[in-house]
Amino acid sequence: MNGPDPRDAHPMAGFPQICFIKNTITRPNIEVGDFTYYDDPEDSENFERNVLYHFPFIGDKLVIGKFCAIARGAKFIMNGGNHKLDGISTFPFQIFRNGWEKVLPDLKDLTYKGDTVIGNDVWIGYESLIMPGVKIGDGAIISSRSLVVKDVPPYTVYGGNPAKLLKKRFDDATVAILQEIRWWDWPIEKINANLAIITAGDIGALQEAAKAA
Repeated sequence: MNGPDPRDAHPMAGFPQICFIKNTITRPNIEVGDFTYYDDPEDSENFERNVLYHFPFIGDKLVIGKFCAIARGAKFIMNGGNHKLDGISTFPFQIFRNGWEKVLPDLKDLTYKGDTVIGNDVWIGYESLIMPGVKIGDGAIISSRSLVVKDVPPYTVYGGNPAKLLKKRFDDATVAILQEIRWWDWPIEKINANLAIITAGDIGALQEAAKAA
């Protein structure tokens, strides 16, 4: 068993709606790990259209780990979508120029929440919306049409508007073990050899597999 080639944008023959998006990213401020895919029958290669208000002069990054599943229509709002908040009006006069550019704010006066970071083995559901600066931990699940406005801990299920904790996938001790093992960083040969364990729920078997050469 060799598994799919992470360098192949469309690893499923005859099914172009699945795309390993690391191969199609063009913006230098988006980073995506191996095997992370976007599922969309309408131009799955153009994942970047879902990363909104992402202007190079702002400097923020979208970082997505390995083995993530991103459903159709999931969107990421970046820091460029923020308006100045400390004035009487939040209207962006400056973007219309014609004299209004005189009130162009300094970048330091705009709300900046840092990079948006999605961990490894994260499942982001249909039409979810991730707000600027959010951190989603390894193994988390975001349910369909959720609005994620705050950080999501590893191996939890979040959903709703705004998204809130629905349940923990594992107890805290198990989560700590999983984050120490980090199976997604194993050589692909070791992942291939242990797929049955990785996709099952036996944490003890995973620990034994992690110790093996």
